[in-house]
Amino acid sequence: MSYFKLIGLGLALAAGSCAAAPVVDVLDLPSTHSELATRSPLLDLTQAGQRLIAVGQRGHILYSDDHGQRWTQASVPVSSDLNAVQFPTEQQGWAVGHDGVVLHSVDAGATWTRQLDGRQLGRLMQDYYSSRPDAAQWLEEGKRIETEGADKPFLDLWFSDERNGFVVGAFNLIFHTRDGGQSWEPWMDRTDNPSGYHLNAISSDGKHLFIVGEQGLLLRLDDGGERFQALQSPYQGSFFGISAQPGVVLAYGMRGHAYRSSDGGVSWSAVNTGLSSNITASERDDRGHVYLFAQTGQAVVSADQGARFQPLDIGQAVPIYGALSAAEESLLLVGPRGVSQRTPALGKQEQQ
Repeated sequence: MSYFKLIGLGLALAAGSCAAAPVVDVLDLPSTHSELATRSPLLDLTQAGQRLIAVGQRGHILYSDDHGQRWTQASVPVSSDLNAVQFPTEQQGWAVGHDGVVLHSVDAGATWTRQLDGRQLGRLMQDYYSSRPDAAQWLEEGKRIETEGADKPFLDLWFSDERNGFVVGAFNLIFHTRDGGQSWEPWMDRTDNPSGYHLNAISSDGKHLFIVGEQGLLLRLDDGGERFQALQSPYQGSFFGISAQPGVVLAYGMRGHAYRSSDGGVSWSAVNTGLSSNITASERDDRGHVYLFAQTGQAVVSADQGARFQPLDIGQAVPIYGALSAAEESLLLVGPRGVSQRTPALGKQEQQ
């Protein structure tokens, strides 16, 4: 999850004349086709089989079937900024973003439907918690969210398959589906997060499911799969993302800080990333190399599962919000200038 996903990129829909114009909710306004979409801000990208899919500002979703050489803009029913995308199968995937929006695709990202939005969240919470005498706090929270409207973003998502998944976001926002998004169950009462910190990212190492967030928040789904329990955190600054692979989890965030665990989150050790600005994205390629990317456009790489990192030269330094390993050891990167493909090289010092 990128730092910039949380602060938002802002979507201004203003009248262009002196006469008052009707305001159209971005949740009801389909994303507009733009020839400049590939150069507009994009926040995340993923794969659906061999297809590449990127999401970003104003509801833009792009897909490519030729390794990122050419991109086609998908049909999207909203204009909300989109923060994250995942495809657990080649055909079925989900995207989440601002205004509490959850989108679903059954055709590898070519077309999308809206499954959930911020106008529904408060009512879903009230319906769910009204029958629970022990959940008065969450019933009132549902009323408050309904009154405030669709102003809270989902920041990340994780699906184990085409039926089971979580979406997480600001102020402890978390919903779970067991039927591919046909219905959603609020899980705000099932996180050890009494301060309501933002849930910035969610990922699995294949055995455990983790959430990271503000103020050093580290959560792990219990063995029964019913509650996200707090882990002892080594850091009090915010974590913006998590890179998980079998046996190793790397949580990263502010000012280049990253922490590594090889025992399922029981203990964590600090990692010297060599970065000093906020870490905003990560990627792991087929060789097992772990990449971290900073707000300033810097990049580092590890060949030993995140234990040590080396500087990486990726060319022009611009903010990076998402990354994906591509053909011939190249990287596809997304950021404020859209999508680009880079061929990285180790920094000069490491090559000597």
